[in-house]
Amino acid sequence: MILPPKHMHLEVFVPTARLVNAAAAKVVAEGPEGHFGLLPRHLDIAAALVPGLLVYVTAAGEERFLGIDEGVLVKCGINVHVSVLAAFESDDLTSLRAEIADRFVDLDDHERKARTALARLETGAIRHMLEFER
Repeated sequence: MILPPKHMHLEVFVPTARLVNAAAAKVVAEGPEGHFGLLPRHLDIAAALVPGLLVYVTAAGEERFLGIDEGVLVKCGINVHVSVLAAFESDDLTSLRAEIADRFVDLDDHERKARTALARLETGAIRHMLEFER
């Protein structure tokens, strides 16, 4: 008889590095439909993640908190792989929530400015093409 594992192998990746490589007894994340939890014996899953919190319980029973940007989570057997655009770790849940809000507000402003600049470039290119055809 094979006993089920007591822990999962959690890895969290950002584009430039592996941020977390740990044994986890539990993982809680948030997808578009809401929060969900993973335990070692749960079925395999692939899920999109939205910006927010990712919480995991280490093999020693400590709760760890990550602020994450959007990404994807894949659980296959005891392996849980999370790939996100950006992430940061904190021990203080209150400051982590504030930092998530600050970082994503800044990102939204940056994205808005970038989209505006891109729209101006596209408009200018179309205008020049129309003038060239005349």
